[in-house]
Amino acid sequence: MAVPKDGGQQDAGREARAPSSADLVIVLVTLVVLVGGSLALFGLDALDGPIQVALVLCALVAMLVVLKNGHRWEEVEASGQRALSSITSAVFILLAVGALIGTWNMSGTIPTLVYYGIQVLSPGWYYAAAALICGVVAMSIGSSWTTAATIGVGLVGIATMLEVSAPITAGAVISGAYLGDKLSPLSETTVLTAQMVRVNVYEHIKRQAWTSVPAFVLAFALFLLIGLVWGRAATGLGDTASELNALGHLYWITPLNLLPLLLLVVLSVRKVPATLALMAAAIFAGIVGIFTQPAVIRAFVAEPALNPVAAGIKAIWRAMANGFEKSSGLADVDRLLSRGGMDSMLPTLWLIIGAVTFGTVLEEFGLLNRLIEPMVRAARSTGRLFVTVFASAFGLNLIAGDQYIALVLPSRIYRAEFARRGLAPTNLSRLAADSGTVTSPLVPWNSCGAFMAAVLGVPTLAYLPFCFFNLASPLLSVVYGITGFRIERLPAELAPDMDVTGRPPS
Repeated sequence: MAVPKDGGQQDAGREARAPSSADLVIVLVTLVVLVGGSLALFGLDALDGPIQVALVLCALVAMLVVLKNGHRWEEVEASGQRALSSITSAVFILLAVGALIGTWNMSGTIPTLVYYGIQVLSPGWYYAAAALICGVVAMSIGSSWTTAATIGVGLVGIATMLEVSAPITAGAVISGAYLGDKLSPLSETTVLTAQMVRVNVYEHIKRQAWTSVPAFVLAFALFLLIGLVWGRAATGLGDTASELNALGHLYWITPLNLLPLLLLVVLSVRKVPATLALMAAAIFAGIVGIFTQPAVIRAFVAEPALNPVAAGIKAIWRAMANGFEKSSGLADVDRLLSRGGMDSMLPTLWLIIGAVTFGTVLEEFGLLNRLIEPMVRAARSTGRLFVTVFASAFGLNLIAGDQYIALVLPSRIYRAEFARRGLAPTNLSRLAADSGTVTSPLVPWNSCGAFMAAVLGVPTLAYLPFCFFNLASPLLSVVYGITGFRIERLPAELAPDMDVTGRPPS
């Protein structure tokens, strides 16, 4: 009998049934039809509402299946509440990022990054440089989300000015951000992976480097090749004079504008929670802007009667809530500056709520186990086991819409199986991270894919082909499992006895 996590009792005389294969087929077909239909009908605009509706309907269908199996509505409702509580951190991070983008545009932080970046970065090696910069930053602060929402936003803005591809730049940003996230001991997903598989976090990072470093070298080479071949057709510095002049005219460009970025880096390195660090950097940027950009703030508020203090407070408040808007007469500059605000993140939150509620109902009431258990039994060889773990993790990113479910569930389910086959747990920790964490931004309705699309301003399906690191890393991990390369075995005294065929006992 499937028992919900809250341990609630069934009604007298009413026993809940385990989900059947038909139940699983119903929810999966519903997901494919509704999500696929929304993409077919609306294209990339599907993320503006149609996919959110599809995921909410998928969650309701899953709930009806659970009710049909004898569970009470109170249990289903409690599962939904746990789903929402699991994304509390993501909700506040998203709202803080929206506020940060608004105040950083108003205070000149992002414009200053773009102004200096245009003069330093060349179209020929722009994509490779973007990947490398984000990799270093993410490794320092341990957060792919924070890296993309700060440095990544600036790099996409610079790409627009240089007339290089925004989707390729977004792919480079995400490739670098996830390299740093995977190899940083400050990353919560890295620490979580090690904890779930019960290995030392630094041992996990060492093994993670076996796939992450080659994958990033490959990605870096591809970005460099694309830049050298096609980047030459992009505009040079001389053609960006109008954008530079516009930024210099609208803002006082000074290194002081980068103080909010410095504060964010310091807080992140000191392991201040991401929401607090982002919100502090957002408010600090607004305060700095009162002194460095008084004309910008006065024009933004558009109330001459207000004194400077009241105007500054109102500007910060409005930029955090609704974003910053500026009209320069140049479309590229206006697209860069007129962004942000907590309200800009609401469609993304809607998407995450629908996806995670759907995934949590599937997990807690046994539907995901119904999907995964046959796959485990069919994985006879080590190579097939690695393919199965990858398929499980990536499939959960598709079905459950949340990287934590895609990371935690396979780590928990396959841990005993790896031990039974005499495989060291570091194999599983590397594979789970490569398959669950790294592929999460490739799914439009996944919390990570939705976040990256929202902050970078590039649709997930547009940047997906250029996330070379995120595509190569899981592929290498699976290839290692098939070939036996870098596969570690448990010490003989810890491994189970093998039969004459070399297989673990049944």
